[in-house]
Order: sequence, then structure tokens, then C-alpha cells
Amino acid sequence: MTSFNRFEEIEVWQKARALAKVIYDVVSTPPFNNDNKLRLQMLGSSGSIMDNIAEGQGRGGNKEFKQFLWIAKGSSTELRSQLYRSLDRNFIEEQTFNDLSEKANEIEKMIMGMIRYLDTTEKKGIKYKS
Repeated sequence: MTSFNRFEEIEVWQKARALAKVIYDVVSTPPFNNDNKLRLQMLGSSGSIMDNIAEGQGRGGNKEFKQFLWIAKGSSTELRSQLYRSLDRNFIEEQTFNDLSEKANEIEKMIMGMIRYLDTTEKKGIKYKS
């Protein structure tokens, strides 16, 4: 399993960062100009995924890290729901929806893998090292 010493080294954080960038690009297109609330929600939920992974890692304890990973997973699920609204309002094409939804789903699976790892490791986190 990956070292959790720096959030920038965590692969799922890197994928969440890339997804947040793509979401920014997508919601910066004209169809979203008509629904600023949805645009802001999508920016918020996509950013929340990477931010919560980083904050959880920064807490230094596995229990806190897991808590923030659950929040990050919830933000990813929220983003997928917002993608459905975007598709239903014809703001995005079906292929874009499928691609972005798959990226979010992959991130959720990776987060769950990290949570399972943290559930089974005997290490308590970097703040507990002597």
C-alpha cells in the first residue's frame, strides 16, 4: 500500500485532483451559464473529494483519515448525482457523463480500498510514532 506521508503522493488524491480540473473545464462551458447553482455545486463537490483526502491525511491519525475518506467518498457520490442533473438538462453529452461518472466511481473504489487498508493495519498513524 502507498505511503501516506504526503497527500500529494496518494494516487487517489492525484486522480481526484485531475477530476476536479476536468469538472472545472466542463462547467466553464456556456450551458452551465444558465445554472450557476449547479455549476457551483459541481465545483464544490469535486474539490471536496481531493480536499478531504488531503485534510484526513494531514490529521496524522488513521481514525481521522478514515473519517475524511468517508466524506470524500460522499462528495464523489454527490458529484455523480450532479452529473445526472447535468445530463438531464442537456448540459453534457452522454459520453461525457459516462466518462466523468466512471472517473468518480473509480475514485470511490480507491477510497474504499484505503478505508479497508486503514481498518486492517495495526499502524495508528504518523502522529502516534515515538
